[in-house]
Amino acid sequence: MNVLGIETTCDETAAAIVAPGEDGRGLIRANEVLSQIAEHAAYGGVVPEIAARAHVEVLDRLIARALDAAGMRLSDIDGIAVAAGPGLIGGVLVGLVTAKTLSLVARKPLLAVNHLEAHALTARLTDGLAFPYLLLLASGGHTQLVAVKGVGDYVRLGTTIDDAIGEAFDKVAKLLGLGYPGGPEVERMAEGGDPERFALPRPMLGRREANFSLSGLKTALRIEAERIAPLAERDVADLCASFQAAIVDVVVDRLRVGLRAFADVAGHPTALVAAGGVSANGAIRRALAAQAGEAGLSFVAPPLNLCGDNGAMIAWAGLERLRLGLVDDLTAPARARWPFAEPKAA
Repeated sequence: MNVLGIETTCDETAAAIVAPGEDGRGLIRANEVLSQIAEHAAYGGVVPEIAARAHVEVLDRLIARALDAAGMRLSDIDGIAVAAGPGLIGGVLVGLVTAKTLSLVARKPLLAVNHLEAHALTARLTDGLAFPYLLLLASGGHTQLVAVKGVGDYVRLGTTIDDAIGEAFDKVAKLLGLGYPGGPEVERMAEGGDPERFALPRPMLGRREANFSLSGLKTALRIEAERIAPLAERDVADLCASFQAAIVDVVVDRLRVGLRAFADVAGHPTALVAAGGVSANGAIRRALAAQAGEAGLSFVAPPLNLCGDNGAMIAWAGLERLRLGLVDDLTAPARARWPFAEPKAA
């Protein structure tokens, strides 16, 4: 069983082919990703119209490249999976229309995948992880703690009430005059900074619910930056280090609350899983691994090339759904918003 996965929800165009592997893991036969960072860097963020046009220009060639890398033809594919949302609607439409066309022409099942569900299931692609597990999904647009109980069975234990973690990193980078994308730049500067120089707040610490709030932390950093302006390179490094340390403390505290909430809805987790672009941050990874160890859990995070948006995770989520007979027809809509986890009952 080979599934083609297409990803166009934001600023990466991606196509991949995945098959079942050994021990429940997936076998990535091809994984082609083309980033648009250069196109958006001058604007300090993703421009939706530029992103959609870039997807149109390269997607067909990227699919052909994936098929060639896997040594396959379209007729060898058993299903066509595509990220149908959530995301920038122009880009989502590019991928979805392409997938529908291929499905119709090749007479292959269409699998309209929730982009967030694909992140949630990546640990099964890479590690063959059994359900249920606790997921920290952290990206530029999303921050959630989720009990992953099965394919299509997700309970949201907590979420952000304002900024996502990745969004906060990006806004701090822009505030401090760093490059795009902001997260890796803040992490790079933080490596040489003093995390104790600035006493930044840790929002939501000690709260009983597993939610996040980061806008106050971002505002506190801006106030400190304005207080000591003009900023020297040392100041920027120390601000980044202090900000990242605050994020780590918040994540660890929220995770502890999430673990307690998990027990109420799904029993004992098989592992703690991190997914999404923010899971590539080394400081956050180390803190999560330490917290998992304290809780007696294994820690699973994707390799760095699967942390961001990619076609392999879409193909795998499609494969998981195809095995269960969860296929879609040509009326599957493109969605700018598409919650994938039901909130925990009060």
